[in-house]
Parts: sequence; structure tokens; C-alpha cells
Amino acid sequence: MPSRDEIHYFGAGPAPLPTSVLEAGARAFVNYEDTGVGLPEISHRSALASKIMTDTKESLASLMQIPDSYEILFLHGGGTGQFAAVVFNMVAVWIERRRRRAQKDLGEGKNAEILERVRKEVKEELKLDYLVTGSWSLKASQEAANILEPLGKDHVNIVTDSRVAGGGKFGTIAHKSTWKLTPKKKDGGPGSAFVYYCDNETVDGVEFPHFPSYLANEDTSVTLVPKDPEDDENETLIVCDMSSNFVSRPVDVSKYAIIYGGAQKNIGITDTTIVIIRKSLLAQQPPPPFLHSLGMFSPPSILHYPTIAKNASLYNTLPIFSIYIAGLVLKSSLQTLSSSSGDTNGSKEAGGAVSPLSRQAEISAEKANIIYDILDNNAEVYSVCPERSVRSRMNICFRIYGGDESKEKEFLDGAEKRGLQGLKGHRSVGGIRVSNYNAVSVDSVRKLALWLVDFAQPPMT
Repeated sequence: MPSRDEIHYFGAGPAPLPTSVLEAGARAFVNYEDTGVGLPEISHRSALASKIMTDTKESLASLMQIPDSYEILFLHGGGTGQFAAVVFNMVAVWIERRRRRAQKDLGEGKNAEILERVRKEVKEELKLDYLVTGSWSLKASQEAANILEPLGKDHVNIVTDSRVAGGGKFGTIAHKSTWKLTPKKKDGGPGSAFVYYCDNETVDGVEFPHFPSYLANEDTSVTLVPKDPEDDENETLIVCDMSSNFVSRPVDVSKYAIIYGGAQKNIGITDTTIVIIRKSLLAQQPPPPFLHSLGMFSPPSILHYPTIAKNASLYNTLPIFSIYIAGLVLKSSLQTLSSSSGDTNGSKEAGGAVSPLSRQAEISAEKANIIYDILDNNAEVYSVCPERSVRSRMNICFRIYGGDESKEKEFLDGAEKRGLQGLKGHRSVGGIRVSNYNAVSVDSVRKLALWLVDFAQPPMT
């Protein structure tokens, strides 16, 4: 039976965890801090659970430098659950803003007129912008279209679909000049309720190399937050799925309305979903009867961000053990990365130390480059699936001999014998996928690199 040190796991999620975290988790599972009770047994409303949640939030806020103007929520349902939650909550925000504006223009007590005006605006102006760059953003856009279908079929605007530029397959991100964002009010359009993208596509190995500033910078007419608080029609609310590259590089949280992700890649184990949301959005929800009169459902309580926030993420029973594991991972990351970067408080210092996530970005790039360099240097054997400019640091997808299934099986079988596991590509696309999450060590990557080099050598004659 192999030991843990002999196995090098590259699964796409659930993903590897630091051994120290697993060992601490195993002890806590049976007897948490010598209380005689295992963590899965304690009440989610107990003082112990409350401290675990608080500590985990504080570690995440410190690591990601999350401003005080944002709320951190823990939910169920994974990233897939958030496909629906984002639509329910953010469309409600859009409707409430329109309702308040109509009320301001028409006056109090004009309920019928307000309803009719907003109903007309929903029909003619409600737009959700989606950048479809891989399998998960595609699923998210399809979920949005399904939820909004009772209101009509034209409410989801596909800003870009990478399959168009990729010959029917995902593997690129089209140039921004081809993107078709919904124009703002000031530009003669209705403006979108939000702009959605997935930062890293695990299935297709595509990652945005940096924040897509075209969505919200000076070279467009788009602004992140309007100068006039009343001018929300020209605000860009950006929603991002960061499930598979969470805490792998620095992120300016203030650019986003919502960041979300499942924990089971870089942060913890399954059954914990993290949502980081701008607090101001939580207060912008219309009365449920008003939504219903428009033909729109209220968000289910378990996915309703204001309800979850009001109840400190304890509207229903939370998996405290899963949150505990996430907290251990985050605390370990803070300590390890701060030590290696010379930064002890999570921010860049005047003395030149880099932030913990800047150090993590360096490590992630180092590991990814080891693999990509070998693949590129043996192009007669290996072909990387996505274009070079959008290659993922987290999920390295490639084919062997152009997709020769027998050769790919031979590669996987040989990898298993060497203790290299979790390398099979997603069932929808096949091939090989190396998931290079934070807990994958440089040593594990080097051992995989040796096998890649060996496999590429011509057979002895």
C-alpha cells in the first residue's frame, strides 16, 4: 500500500489538500480541541462554530485584501448553485433600482403606474451580459436563459462565444474588439444588469491572464462605480466565477460586484461555497409581490443573499467541518506565503516584500511553466489545447499524438505506476489534464515532468 508521500495527485476537484490540514482535520473530526465532541457533531449555532466561521472569514479577508464594504457568505450548492443565485439576486437588484427610479419620477402612491413602467422596462431593456469562454460559463449562461425564459427569450446577451473563434471548440478568448457588451444608457442602450465571466475554465484549460479591464476601464465608456450614486444605470456590476483559481493570485476585489466559488479546488473540501458580495447590493431588493407581478420568481431563501447575510450564513445548517478545513487552508496559506515573501500582514510593504498572493502567483506560474515548457519542447508528441495567450495556470490540458486514445491510455497507465494520479481529462473533452492547484507541490510537478520527458522519448531499438 503506497504512503501519502508516494502519491502525487493532480485531480481537478476535489483537489489535493496540505497533509498538515488533513491531519488536523482528522483529529478535529473525532475530538475537536479536546472537547470530546467531533466537529461534524457540534451545533452550527454554537460558540465553537461561530468562532470557526469568524476565523475563516478573517483569514480569507486578510489573504484577499477584501474591503470592509464587502460581505463574505457561506452557502451550499457549489458553483452550479450560484449560476441560478446570481441571476435571481442580481435581476432583483436591477428591478429594484428601476422600481425606485419610477417611484421617484411618478411619486408615492402610483403603484399601478410604477408597476406598468417597470414591466415595460423588463420586457424591453433587461439584459444580462455573459462572456462564454468555456464549458462552465456556457452552463451559467444557459441557466440564466432558462430562469428568464418566462419573461422572454432575448434577455441573455452573449458578449463573446469562444467557439466562434475556435472552430467550434473552446480554447481561446476572442479579441475585445469583437465583444458585444450591452451599451449603457448614456450610449443609447439599456445597460446590463451585470457582466458575467468565469476566470478559469477547468474543463478547457482557459484562463483570463488578468482582469479583463475592457469591461471597466478608461478605454471604454464603462465605469465600475458611477460618480453620481443615483446614476446606477451607467454602473458596471461584474460577477466572476473564481472557483478554480481562487487565492492563486492577487485580485482587486473592489472591481467586482460578486466573486464566488466552490471551495474544493484551492480552499477546502466540497459542500462549501463562498460568495463575496458588495454590501450595498444586499439592500437593493424589491418587495416579493412586486417581483411576482412582473412574472419573476423571488430568489429561493437558501440562495437569497440578503437572507443569508442577515442570518450570518446560518439560515440553515452549515457544514461546519468543511468551513473549518477551509479556515485551516487559508491560515496555512497566510503563514507559509507570508514567511516566504517576507510579508507578515498580507499586504505589500514599503520595504519591498510582496503580498502572500503575489508569492502564490509566482509559485503557480513556476509550476505551470515547468509543464508547458516540456509540452512545447516535445510538440511532435504533445499538443496543448488552448492558445498560448490564455493557457490556464491551474488546469493544463493537452492531447498526445493528436488525440490518439491508445497512446493517452498508455500515458495514464504509466503515470499511475509512478504514483501520478488524477490526470485524465474531463469526460466531455477527453485527453490529459494536469490540475496545478495551490496544494500541488513543486516536487510533485517535477516528478510529473520526468514522466512527460520519458514518455516523449523515442522507443529503444
